Amino acid sequence: MALRTPGRVPLLLLGLLTTGLAHLPLPASAPRGFWALPENLTVVEGATAELRCGVSAPGSAVQWAKDGLLLGPDPRIPSFPRYRLEGDPDRGEFHLHIEACDLSDDAEYECQVGRSETGPELVSPRVILTILVPPKVLQLTPEAGSTVTWVAGQEYVVSCVSGDAKPAPDITFIQSGQTVSDISANVNVGSREKLFTTEATARVTPQSSDNGKLLVCEGSSPALDTPIRVSVTMNVLFPPGPPVIEWPGLDEGHVRAGQSLELLCVSRGGNPPATLQWLKNGQPMSTAWGTEHAEAVARSMLVMIVRPEDHGARLSCEAHNSVSTGTQERGVTLQVTFPPSAITILGSASQSENKNVTLSCITKSSRPRVLLRWWLGWRQLLPTEDMVMDGLHGGHISMSNLTFLVRREDNGLTLTCEAFSEAFTKETFKKSLILNVKYPAQKLWIEGPPEGQRLRAGTRVRLVCLAIGGNPDPSLTWFKDSRAVTEPRPPQEPRRVQLGSLEKSGSTFSRELVLITGPSDNQAKFTCKAGQLSASTQLVVQFPPTNVTILANASALRPGDALNLTCISVSSNPPVNLSWEKEGERLESVAIPPRSAPFKGSAAARSVLLRMSSRDHGHRVTCRAHSTELRETMSAFYRLNVLYPPEFLGEQVLVVTAVEQGEALLPVSVSANPAPEAFNWTFRGYRLSPAGGPRHRILSGGALQLWNVTRADDGLYQLHCQNSEGTAEALVRLDVHYAPTIRVLQDPTEVNIGGSVDIVCTVDANPILPGMFNWERLGEEEEDHSLDDMEKMSKGSTGRLRIHHAKLDQAGAYQCIVDNGVAPPARGLVRLVVRFAPQVEHPTPLTKVAAAGDSTSSATLHCRARGVPNIVFTWTKNGVALDLQDPRYTEHTYHQGMVHSSLLTIANVSAAQDYALFTCTATNPLGSDRTNIQLVSISRPDPPTGLKVMSMTPYSVGLEWKPGFDGGLPQRFQIRYEALGTPGILYMDVLPPQATTFTLTGLQPSTRYRVWLLASNALGDSGLMDKGSQISVTTPGLDQPSGEPDYQLPTEQPTSISEKTEAGSEEDRVRNEYEDSQWTGGQDTQSSMVSTTDVEPYYHSMKDFSPQLPPTLEEVSYPRGLTHLEEDMAFPGHLYDEVERLNAPSGAWGPLYDEVPMGLCDPCWPEETYEDTRGIYDQVAGDFDPMETDSLPFELRGHLV
Repeated sequence: MALRTPGRVPLLLLGLLTTGLAHLPLPASAPRGFWALPENLTVVEGATAELRCGVSAPGSAVQWAKDGLLLGPDPRIPSFPRYRLEGDPDRGEFHLHIEACDLSDDAEYECQVGRSETGPELVSPRVILTILVPPKVLQLTPEAGSTVTWVAGQEYVVSCVSGDAKPAPDITFIQSGQTVSDISANVNVGSREKLFTTEATARVTPQSSDNGKLLVCEGSSPALDTPIRVSVTMNVLFPPGPPVIEWPGLDEGHVRAGQSLELLCVSRGGNPPATLQWLKNGQPMSTAWGTEHAEAVARSMLVMIVRPEDHGARLSCEAHNSVSTGTQERGVTLQVTFPPSAITILGSASQSENKNVTLSCITKSSRPRVLLRWWLGWRQLLPTEDMVMDGLHGGHISMSNLTFLVRREDNGLTLTCEAFSEAFTKETFKKSLILNVKYPAQKLWIEGPPEGQRLRAGTRVRLVCLAIGGNPDPSLTWFKDSRAVTEPRPPQEPRRVQLGSLEKSGSTFSRELVLITGPSDNQAKFTCKAGQLSASTQLVVQFPPTNVTILANASALRPGDALNLTCISVSSNPPVNLSWEKEGERLESVAIPPRSAPFKGSAAARSVLLRMSSRDHGHRVTCRAHSTELRETMSAFYRLNVLYPPEFLGEQVLVVTAVEQGEALLPVSVSANPAPEAFNWTFRGYRLSPAGGPRHRILSGGALQLWNVTRADDGLYQLHCQNSEGTAEALVRLDVHYAPTIRVLQDPTEVNIGGSVDIVCTVDANPILPGMFNWERLGEEEEDHSLDDMEKMSKGSTGRLRIHHAKLDQAGAYQCIVDNGVAPPARGLVRLVVRFAPQVEHPTPLTKVAAAGDSTSSATLHCRARGVPNIVFTWTKNGVALDLQDPRYTEHTYHQGMVHSSLLTIANVSAAQDYALFTCTATNPLGSDRTNIQLVSISRPDPPTGLKVMSMTPYSVGLEWKPGFDGGLPQRFQIRYEALGTPGILYMDVLPPQATTFTLTGLQPSTRYRVWLLASNALGDSGLMDKGSQISVTTPGLDQPSGEPDYQLPTEQPTSISEKTEAGSEEDRVRNEYEDSQWTGGQDTQSSMVSTTDVEPYYHSMKDFSPQLPPTLEEVSYPRGLTHLEEDMAFPGHLYDEVERLNAPSGAWGPLYDEVPMGLCDPCWPEETYEDTRGIYDQVAGDFDPMETDSLPFELRGHLV
């Protein structure tokens, strides 16, 4: 073990130096006894170091000391896995070799030689092994690898901190390739001893030339081959250069109006690149620009259409960015040349012949000014006066006046004012007028029907006015009786007058007037005028009455009033005849002397007298005016308005039918004039609100609308109608139909077997229908639904199902269904209970239950009976009443409908006391019944019965059987068979063990076999003597038909019985135990009940069935968590004929008692859905606390064969 020594301590001489080493040459500086001494050494962390030590005395004990700690003479130096001694010890080489040096190796070392027979102890001079630790990282602020944004000319502080290193590294800052001089550095203690960190801070003032370049922090150290670097990229912001405007052409600022001017503004440099903006007279024009980041150039193109108002405008381009201290600008002033935009001639170019025309020609502003001259056709006219005035936008306005005499031959010539200038040599500006010299027409006449011709109203008449000569074209105007003729303006009215336009053909002018003749055209004078000339014609028109009017002597009429009506035909040509009629019936009338008529026609009048009644209201009285000559009739009617009080019509509905929760509409058919002012509805003395309510609304016609109607709304509704003439009332009945509701249904209904009873079903419904009652019987089988032996009756709202001579199979659930046509039908369930005397179930002549009589086991006897009402059970043993006060006996009674069960649990069964005949007696008020159960000792199983063939093939036989009494222990089955004429008996174990069907395979075709079936349990087998457990079969040939079974159970290859030892192999025993534990079949082949007949046993095991049976009055409810005093109590398991054991041997009984999850502290039935009452008494009870194997009697232990 290495020791730490404060100084040089004498060492034990452990060996002699080898003789060869004495002759080796020693360095001049080496102390006596060393031929090689260690030297100071510096290595980088992770490298390999070797300190040399050469000893002159071979065989000496040599070891190294590190900071005074002895490393030991073992060359492997176990305490320091990276340390070892290198070299040949026989030559005195003890070099200390260190792998992967780290900071812990930085220390003082010395080589020590122990005392030996050949020499004293020696110690080399101390040397220092220095470990250099390079810095691993540099931490730069701002963050390394990032881009920092700085403004040119501003000072910024940058810091750089190194990681742990030895020695402290040197830090240098490099800006754009140049070393930064303004640096301050501090060396700090590192995170571990002997380590240091360096923190350096630099002040940096970036310039525009640094943009996009690196600022580098460089750390150097003797431990590094190359310095380590971290950097940030400098994004230096600086203002752009001044903008430059590139002017197209040589003459800067000179442009012409209408020209498309494109100016490019360029600004170079700047970060970010410049933002450019165009301004006109200081107002922004364009803010769109583009940048080229690679060249740091910004460009903006201004495109504008030059206008005259741009003259003198200053266009400027401004450049700036986010770090500009001001805006840089370059501008140019526009000098715009523009022609006059328009020339205007003032004055009229229309004048009568031989008169003077005076005109003025004026131009818009132009730059420079223009000159004016006049042209008439191709003849130049001399102006009267020329003037020049200042115009807009620095331009000038020119004006020229002209006066000259016009003649007829100048008509239609072009008069032109022309503007010209040397600045616009390629352009001509002029304005022209057409000279119009006026002179009159010379002749006028009318073409049309001859005067005096009779024209019927509605005839189309064409009149044409014609004139010759004149300028302007003569305006031909039509007049009717001195009034100018115009077309009707409303386009929807029939166009009775069509006035044509003026038409010209050579020197002849015409204008057409087309008339659809009417009464107003009769004897009218039509005149055409052109200036001072005129022509006329007159028409004769025949027309029916223009208007037939009926006048009445009274406006308000009531029944009994007299009405005098007068019919007047205002005007017609020729005269007409008048007549009266009412609703198709002609009336007597009186003529009235005529009066003057318009349109130069004839008038007529007749009157009639009528007596009013309410039935006349709304009738029409018609006056007809007939013209015999024209064969036309015109009519007018007068509608009678008779005021009378409300009167209900014959079609008024008096009964309304509705369905509950639906809507109802009580209509109103009433006649009245004026219309009823109010409809007031009253129900059972209460007035319904006219404004409506949550469930009613009175419609505009008076009808009453109801919704969500209930049966309470059924009844008479009184309607009261009123107007200004009187009132009227009516009664409307609302009949509400609603779905039936069962009010009375006696459940349950009881009857003694053989008696008669009525199942009564009373409902509340509307309507009540004769056939609305129906009955159903509820059951799983279809035959359960038959009601042929029952009588159905109904009267009013009550229906009856009468049962005569009640039978037990008629008990059950019945359903009363009532359907009166209103959904939904009513349904009610009622149970018919048929009372009968107890009937104890006797599955066999004698039921056996087995239990060990060693006073360590318990047994449960199950007794089940059917009967109504509830049954009381009593027990006897060998004919003597059982004393249930005995703590060894516990009895529980369960009731489920008509099925009743009694479970008698016998604790600590004793062969001497309890192997007896127990009798269960079931009693109710109608009688009693009993059954016997024999409690016996555990024994070998009884032979199975009913062995038969279910299917057969040439190579297999399907078998089925009924298990016998299992002797109180789990049983299994084995099939033995032999082929007749072939020596040897084969056997096959039935798997799973509890199966009662099996397919025997491996047979040969057309062979006769004898087959035996044995049952066995832990006490032995049933033997081969029972005839019911053996059978002979002959397999069919290959050419004979065969029937395969519907399923194939797992099989095992047959084994010769001679190959199986008497005790059975360990492998078979383990396999059978495993197979037993895996089987959870549906049939209870481990039942301790045995049947001595071939009929199907009445009870079936339901191991996986756990009904939920609530405790009755006769059952004691036990709380969970029973104490040790209750450990011997048994609870419902197999409910009829199974043995329930406490402390059952874990190995002997097999898995039978492990299949039911029933604990000691859980006496309640498992909570599962009840399915079938017939199976709940056959469930296997679970074990409570399995016994150790040693507690089983010796003769019952082991696997018996």
